[in-house]
Amino acid sequence: MTLLPAAPPRLLDAPGRPAFGVYQGIVDDLSWQALALTPRQRLTRPLHHKRWQYAALAHADFFIGFAIVDVGWNGTAFAYLFDRRRRQVTAAASANGLPGLGAQVDDRVFGHARFRLPGHDFRFQRDGDALRLSLSSRKLTLDAVVDLSAAPPVLAAIAPANYLAHSTHKSGGLAVSGEARCAGGRFDLAGAVASLDYSNGLLARETRWRWASAHGRNIGFNLQQGFMGDAENAVWLNGKLFRVGAASFDYQPNDPLAPWRVASADGVVDLTFTPEGARREDKNLLIAASRYVQPIGRFNGTLIDPDSGERHAVRELVGVTEDHVSRW
Repeated sequence: MTLLPAAPPRLLDAPGRPAFGVYQGIVDDLSWQALALTPRQRLTRPLHHKRWQYAALAHADFFIGFAIVDVGWNGTAFAYLFDRRRRQVTAAASANGLPGLGAQVDDRVFGHARFRLPGHDFRFQRDGDALRLSLSSRKLTLDAVVDLSAAPPVLAAIAPANYLAHSTHKSGGLAVSGEARCAGGRFDLAGAVASLDYSNGLLARETRWRWASAHGRNIGFNLQQGFMGDAENAVWLNGKLFRVGAASFDYQPNDPLAPWRVASADGVVDLTFTPEGARREDKNLLIAASRYVQPIGRFNGTLIDPDSGERHAVRELVGVTEDHVSRW
């Protein structure tokens, strides 16, 4: 059996030592306080501690991305609605905070997070088995409730990443209700599938990754190439979570709307991604910068159950890829 071991109770398995590994379940204690650091690392720690919470709401007619990011010394938030019928981003909202103001992300997996500045109010609010996403902005409003009560196994990964240590939790195949509104109309979330990403760790000044994610009710995957290595690469098949090998992304960086091929070295994942459009955002804030493109589209191909060898067809599964570089 290739099922993953249960998540440890905390990020550190001994004083100063991270519990590096890939697990299923939730790490309750997300404190890095006892991590062994040099005097210089202790001094610069607030600049390297990054937390973010991201949600994707995938529907046959549209896709919504929603995120709040606390980079330690600053924060940001964004949301967008991509209309698949029109093949364009119909509405988007984003804002950057000021040092000490703007973003707040709790040390709890799929917990509270908030970004608030004049004209923008982004929130994740946890209430038992419900996670509410809300946004109030001039161009886009959102009121969604993600049901966590019947969630499939959560992926938990703790890895050295590209600096000291980083953790991430991923989940998908989640039911959602509510609506989004913008100048393009009202979008009912009934029938959408939600996926979540909560990340918390100490990362390098420059961090880059390529990423692919898509989730249906009984099938889904998360693949990354970059700062986490293969630690967060996984597939969900009929309620079971499996780790998979290193991922490769064959695409055209200068033309991200051309088809992508995404595969894993162990042969479990073999997918073609056909973009329908993309959200792009390039920022240069002097002391920080990012280059970001997230194509939205559909995946086709196969996922293989590592235990049984059964092939699962992926047909027109709505999701995203991403090419991202941050200096933060």
